[in-house]
Amino acid sequence: MRWEDDVEVGRWIRDRLDPVIGSDMHSVVPRGFEAYARIFHPAWVRSVPGGVVPTQDELRAMPEDEEERILSGLRDEQATWADAAAAFGTVLHPLAQWSRIVRTPEGEDWRHRRAPDGREFHGPIEGDLPPALLAPVAEHLVAHTTTPDEGFAGVWEGHGGLLGGFGSTGRAFVTFTDDPVEAHAAMLAESIHDPFNNPYQKAVWHDGILSREVSEGARLELPQREHVLFTAPPRTFADPDWVAFVPWSDKIAEERGFPPSALHPNLIWPADHAWILVSEIDFDSTVVGGSEAVVAALCADERLEALPIPEGANLQWDADEVNP
Repeated sequence: MRWEDDVEVGRWIRDRLDPVIGSDMHSVVPRGFEAYARIFHPAWVRSVPGGVVPTQDELRAMPEDEEERILSGLRDEQATWADAAAAFGTVLHPLAQWSRIVRTPEGEDWRHRRAPDGREFHGPIEGDLPPALLAPVAEHLVAHTTTPDEGFAGVWEGHGGLLGGFGSTGRAFVTFTDDPVEAHAAMLAESIHDPFNNPYQKAVWHDGILSREVSEGARLELPQREHVLFTAPPRTFADPDWVAFVPWSDKIAEERGFPPSALHPNLIWPADHAWILVSEIDFDSTVVGGSEAVVAALCADERLEALPIPEGANLQWDADEVNP
């Protein structure tokens, strides 16, 4: 895999997108595929054995020993949209919206909702399908292309810390050390703020996850987003450990002791254009456009929560007409 500076390889996507944002998904998902699948990103649920998860205000009002007892018993687990619908007495359907699934009153926060059974549901992460779920998706995708070892991936350029630049780095690391003098000196060596130097000095470049060549290079410009492109065999993503060896793997964080990680690609497609996977940064689900066969396979896989959606599907927050 490598950086792809010939962004014309993605022109076919731009040609099949709506030029302006409308009420359907096609400002980010190309038209013209035989079928589409919506893969729901997982949510989380918090519970207290035999009790009700308290709100932050309720926790603060408790005696300290009671607060500690509650906090020590909290249990967090991954949850499906179907789990949430069952808890709130709503219906999971292809165009369901999380805020309606968890019965969010107008003006209240849909990201944290307490169900009638006392559990607290936390909304799905937008724009990000976990590596452990991308792997089974990729298994089906590579089985429905003639080019499983040739393809491309696009990563949205707006992720903090991805690109280098002359301004802010977009992120920071907290260091715990027994040698604060050495750590402080190391921080100053990388600092972008140095008030003691000449304010008219030449600007200094600060690296991101990607090199300066890539950071300043060509982008795949789509109507709503710009992406950095990479050659990426679709078969790569069938391995849950893909985060360790893609070109945009976060080696800077690894050097500071964090486990291997990489941003979820927002676009993946094979060289034969048999399908496309789109994880739009503001969507709580990933959309695959392709053949009826690949959509059927994805929706039948019990490891995934996926449903078929029609071309022209509206996935905006107010599109759920089934749940009030």
